[in-house]
Amino acid sequence: MIQRLSEWAASEQGFQTLATLVKVLVIPNSLLLCVALMTWVERRLSGVIQFRLGPNRVGPAGLLQPIADGVKFFMKQDIIPSEAYKPFFVAAPAMSFIPAIMAFSVIPFGPTIEVFGRQVKLVIADLDSGLLFALAASSLGVYGIVMAGWASRNKYSLMGGLRSSAQMVSYEISLALAVVGALLVSGSLRPSEIVERQAGWFFQGWNVFGGGWQVLGFVIFVVAMFAETNRLPFDLPEAESELVSGYLTEFSAMKFSMFFMAEYVNMITGSALAVTLFLGGWQLGFPTGSLSGWPLWLLQIGAFVVKVAAFQFLFVWVRWTLPRFRYDQLMNIGWKRLLPLALANVFMTGLLIALR
Repeated sequence: MIQRLSEWAASEQGFQTLATLVKVLVIPNSLLLCVALMTWVERRLSGVIQFRLGPNRVGPAGLLQPIADGVKFFMKQDIIPSEAYKPFFVAAPAMSFIPAIMAFSVIPFGPTIEVFGRQVKLVIADLDSGLLFALAASSLGVYGIVMAGWASRNKYSLMGGLRSSAQMVSYEISLALAVVGALLVSGSLRPSEIVERQAGWFFQGWNVFGGGWQVLGFVIFVVAMFAETNRLPFDLPEAESELVSGYLTEFSAMKFSMFFMAEYVNMITGSALAVTLFLGGWQLGFPTGSLSGWPLWLLQIGAFVVKVAAFQFLFVWVRWTLPRFRYDQLMNIGWKRLLPLALANVFMTGLLIALR
């Protein structure tokens, strides 16, 4: 039995299966580590923006504050309202969190590398229709929010859930049309191929510049991404000044924290999609010359991480800079501004491709 297992592991199929298992274990846990780091980054940056210190008690520069928060959530009492519909109330946080993890599984965070003489792609699932899978998985998260609002049997929670569903419908169309522009230029639904076609100098290869002239599509995608993740100035589903805390009102302990974890994972996934579609993914943006092997691979992975981190900074910066929109303003931006611009971007992209 041991000999058969060793022979299977030595085969190409066995090696790729083991590599996939390693990626399935490492990548989601790395995302959770990034979520913990982002809670610290958001507090520190908000402190800088508001001229205060931020977390500075637990560990050096407050770096252990996320661990303290996690212990606090584990120790808090988990309260379920007596009138709540318990099956949906309990399942709602997971329904919001799991799709966020699933969407990241098709995003390549590095090139194909060589491990023990075999080729390994730095993506969990390199699907032909990977982009469709990412969009479909990310859009499922709203069901968890709607379930949370309805199952809480609380008018403020229900209002937050309804707002989230209306917001998703209003901005999902513009986001998808912004993606269509990048797809027309790239000619593929496979994220790894989209990244590979953006090689070379950034002003010539990246889709946002000379590679596809998708500046307008990029701006539309970023605005819609903010709305899809329910971040300020689009956090109408929570809106503490109007809805107490929206769909989160009745949640406590780990259920409450799971919704926040889902929000941060969605932020990272949306940023990774924007980087993949418009900013060259793991491409450096300049020729690498004679650099090759592990130094080049590590540099390319680092480039992807830096680009995603820049978007995370943008999320925090916008949150503590812009005020929340009114609900009528949010709807007007989605239907009367972004949607016509997204349609115009698709038309102009098709026209440019036809004239080439």
